[in-house]
Amino acid sequence: MDVSVYSAPTPAASTATATATSGGKITSDFNTFLKMLTVQMQNQDPLNPIDSTDYAVQLATFSGVEQQVRTNQLLADMQARFAQMGMADMASWIGKEARSDADVVYDGSPVTLSPNPAVGATSVTLAIRDAQGTLVAREEIPVSVQPYQWLGADATGTPLPPGRYTITQESLIDGEVVDTRAVEHYTRVVEARGGAGGTSLVLQGGVEVPASRVTALREPG
Repeated sequence: MDVSVYSAPTPAASTATATATSGGKITSDFNTFLKMLTVQMQNQDPLNPIDSTDYAVQLATFSGVEQQVRTNQLLADMQARFAQMGMADMASWIGKEARSDADVVYDGSPVTLSPNPAVGATSVTLAIRDAQGTLVAREEIPVSVQPYQWLGADATGTPLPPGRYTITQESLIDGEVVDTRAVEHYTRVVEARGGAGGTSLVLQGGVEVPASRVTALREPG
């Protein structure tokens, strides 16, 4: 299996580009303000010159805008460095198995789920939906945090076609649903990507999940 790590310059460029939009506008306003102030000084009425206090206020504004431009440039540089640092850290995750609540890519083989029933639950049911969001199966599982092997079958026991599925667990107390959440499972990490929203991981099967949603990491079994 080919494994790759997304190059670090991309997140830095994305972050810088995102910040450059606001920074560019401030820089433009800064230059416009400077031109207006210069024209104002050149064309003032010699019989009624602008009060020095007004000039002091305008110069203070000028200084504030200049400082804001420099601050935005500094923040852009810092964000780019943090993005690169995140990519370097994520590189060591490539090839490992990450546990998250991402969609399951079913290829015909059993999938090991990590259920987490609500406290006090008397029963737990899995709700399986296909890529279009259609409910294709429901399956009752033990009220336990022990790993559960999902075989990928519908209510009649017929194997579901390979594809991407969303699996949620419904915790019930005396038949009433008290909690619904996505079920976590382990999937091999094949790529790390950086972007404006932070670092994300591409899992085996092509599912992409934010690194912040990974709750555990292990060596492949």
